[in-house]
Amino acid sequence: MSDDKRITVQRTIDAPTTAVFDVLSNPQRHADLDGSGFVISDDRSDRITGTGQKFRMNMSGDHMGGDYQTDNHVTGYDENKLLAWQTAPAGVEPPGWEWVWELEANGPDATDVTLVYDWSHVTDPAILQKVSFPLVSQAQLEDSLANLAESVSG
Repeated sequence: MSDDKRITVQRTIDAPTTAVFDVLSNPQRHADLDGSGFVISDDRSDRITGTGQKFRMNMSGDHMGGDYQTDNHVTGYDENKLLAWQTAPAGVEPPGWEWVWELEANGPDATDVTLVYDWSHVTDPAILQKVSFPLVSQAQLEDSLANLAESVSG
């Protein structure tokens, strides 16, 4: 599902919420999950344990002229239920787009996962002119959920 400033995808993953959250809260695993192909690796990041944290990722994409880094500012954290962060070029305050992962137990061995890519808070005209939102498609987000399912089962 999507609207003009947000894309939401959902999937049931055959793993308990603790296993899913363990993968999502470890930035070292994010390159394995990324369906867009932009995430290369983390940059010595610690496990996500609460809001206010930052983790840095090594990225690559034509939209940024090749290799670059992002700082991801954790905006939502509820263990085994929610992880959210706003992304920005390294060293810059987030301009308003956010990734939100919501987890809900579906019995003891399955988790309903919702992934939201939200750029509704981007208001800077220069960014809106430079960045053609959405940078990541619904299909790529669905690929991220498939990658997550594979990561927790494998």
